[in-house]
Amino acid sequence: MDLRAFPGGDLVARGLEDLRAGRRTVEALLVEIGAPRLRACGIEVPDGAGSPERALYALLEEEEPEGAHGRYNALVRRLVSFERALECASR
Repeated sequence: MDLRAFPGGDLVARGLEDLRAGRRTVEALLVEIGAPRLRACGIEVPDGAGSPERALYALLEEEEPEGAHGRYNALVRRLVSFERALECASR
């Protein structure tokens, strides 16, 4: 299945690659947050290090302190959009 065909699929595809390579990137942490729903749709998600929500916010805060909150919310919205589209396609 081509994940990039769904909204936000580019983030999820990159996040899966990063998780498999052991990198703690914004995309990898986002995939860790969505892991339960992604797994329920049949996507193999490697186990992460835990507490992805806090780790993602901290990473965003390091990169851009003033915009961390807005960027965090935007990323989570893209993840949810991807999950919903994937769930619809899985039915």
